[in-house]
Amino acid sequence: MAQRRIRIGIDTGGTFTDVVAFDEDSGDLVTTKTPSTPSNPADGFINGIDKVLGLMDASGDDITAVCHGTTVATNKLLEGKVEQLGFITTEGYEFMLEIARQAVPDGYGNSYFWVKPARIVPADAVRTVGGRFDFEGNEIRPFDEEGAVAAARWFKDHGITTIGVCFLHSYAADDHELRMREILREEHPEAIVSISSEVLREYREYERSMTTLVDAAVKPNVSRYVTNIHERLDGFTGSAEAGTAAKREIPFYIMKSNGGVLSADEVVHQPITTVLSGPAAGALGAALIAQKAGFDKILTCDGGGTSTDVSVVLDGEPTLTTEGTVGAYPSKIPMIDVVTVGAGGGSIAWVSPEGALKVGPHSAGADPGPLCYGKGGTEPTITDAHVTLGRIPPHLLGGEIPLDVEAARTGITALAERLGLDFERCATGILEISAWNQANALRQVSVKRGLDVRDFMLTTFGGSGSLLACRLVDILDLAGVVVPPNPGNVSAFGLLTVDVKNDYVQTQVAKQTALDHAAIEKTFASLTSRAAAALEKEGFSAAEHQFTRTVDLRYFGQAYEVRVTAPTDAPVDDAYAAKVAEGFHDEHRQLYGYDFRGDPSQQVEWVNLRVTGVGPITRPELRELPARTESTKRSESADGPGTESTNWSESARRSIRPVCFDAEDGYVDTGVWWRPDLGAGDTITGPAIIEEFGSTVPVHPGFVVRVDAFGNLVITKEDK
Repeated sequence: MAQRRIRIGIDTGGTFTDVVAFDEDSGDLVTTKTPSTPSNPADGFINGIDKVLGLMDASGDDITAVCHGTTVATNKLLEGKVEQLGFITTEGYEFMLEIARQAVPDGYGNSYFWVKPARIVPADAVRTVGGRFDFEGNEIRPFDEEGAVAAARWFKDHGITTIGVCFLHSYAADDHELRMREILREEHPEAIVSISSEVLREYREYERSMTTLVDAAVKPNVSRYVTNIHERLDGFTGSAEAGTAAKREIPFYIMKSNGGVLSADEVVHQPITTVLSGPAAGALGAALIAQKAGFDKILTCDGGGTSTDVSVVLDGEPTLTTEGTVGAYPSKIPMIDVVTVGAGGGSIAWVSPEGALKVGPHSAGADPGPLCYGKGGTEPTITDAHVTLGRIPPHLLGGEIPLDVEAARTGITALAERLGLDFERCATGILEISAWNQANALRQVSVKRGLDVRDFMLTTFGGSGSLLACRLVDILDLAGVVVPPNPGNVSAFGLLTVDVKNDYVQTQVAKQTALDHAAIEKTFASLTSRAAAALEKEGFSAAEHQFTRTVDLRYFGQAYEVRVTAPTDAPVDDAYAAKVAEGFHDEHRQLYGYDFRGDPSQQVEWVNLRVTGVGPITRPELRELPARTESTKRSESADGPGTESTNWSESARRSIRPVCFDAEDGYVDTGVWWRPDLGAGDTITGPAIIEEFGSTVPVHPGFVVRVDAFGNLVITKEDK
């Protein structure tokens, strides 16, 4: 039998591990899910590969590559479980982390109540070393070799084996940091070290220090996880290839926060780049699907078992940021602009000390899970509310996981009694709070960025992402919703659509009127050379290399910058600089509602130069649904409550069950539809429930669903 070529994408979530396999020869896509294994995520990963290979009647020898979205780094930071770290910085700056940016969350009105959180490195685990560069890379004071040796020995004596190094102005000259790393290797060889000039070659010492320390903190976990996966992947290849002495290694890639992938062997050297690995893949998959469906302005809503991730996509590209945070830790690496809220299917409903109903951010996760899982859960969750109201069926994954509806009802009843509410008001209240939590997250990535959400479609995916879609349209006044086929597997699908991508940055501050064009050209060339070397290492020929340039600009005196795309195929001269500045004025007006175009008293200042190297891969093609034959078409009908349809297949409607969409209206008999049997052009008017293997879409009264040519459900309000 001829060997096949199968590429696999695996996204590990809090509750389920999603798998999509792409047959590169036939173009077929096969999707499945398997329960996640929080105690050892690698188990769920391997189980997912076993399952999808079984569905395809394939073997490990058919795998050409595996691409993975991992939450190892994310979870470590979100849970705050950072082991003891050490920090080495420039003499005189030992309290850099304590001073931070003196920022108080929610403004100074909160300053009386706010307690500064513990720093990632306590002050007594900070060592300083003499030596100093200025911002142009000129050495002011020589490096203190004796002080460096003393610092290294101190960490060794105190058993601190994970260390971050950040010297002042090391973005301009890294000689001292490189020497410090050499000394650490000599004096403290078991130490895991990250230096800021390799993690983030950008000014602002606090953010650079934090990003470097976070990189160091997650290195051990990411390294162990990747090594474990690599070893277990080797078990899928049966024997050595002809003429070789060793078994073939399966190429293994990890999703990065910037929307690209990188080989796992390289990721262990820069693990900070994976802190938004899973959410980034979902945003990219949703972007591709929505663009193919004809929508260029979308918000994405990725609902899982533990949390919901939202982002914004313009013209098929998710927006990027370098001002992101993961948990309590700022991270200035380029990442897709994702906001996460604790409103997943497992989010727990509870009563505050003031007697108010709250939902999340605490989650029952996959183990023990919601009450309806019957695995020892003790508190009601969002999933429990959905199943008791009839909005999801009494099982998951097409019947693979039965749900205990009575256990869920008992838990919510007890909560309702504490609140003095009837059952339906309590259950719908849980879902309403969850919907507003998600809506507020969507506002953060859209309205706060100067975007009018009324022009946007919402693309919902993930196992629970579509359950509150209609309410989000009402709350935000969105144009509508797009639900892709197999929405629970969109993140895993996104992993198959992304290129290899590396980002490089260099701070080079100068006013527009005093730009040294030759110096900027030289920096761009240096960054491009580094990107090309990385792509070559990943196996891409020079002819395949693609590069993009961006520049961070600001008005002189501003504290923060705006990123603008710069031409890659033109010489840097006055015309080049003017074009970049025009783009900055436009972006500034979009973000803040004003600009200083044409005002000579407000000068534009260039701050950071960036180059991204891209190694393109072959993307799976989205296929249109097969055309309906005359024998399968149906004329307009109204066969049962909530089932007014055109051109629908009779087999698509499975049953009718009572569903509560509004506590005031109580339960209404609602048609239940099996999504795989729906065809292009089919229309369903709510109330309705549309089910498939890994997801359910409740369609509220007043909404209508149309199935487009690619099988997407396009949901809009009847009056729009």
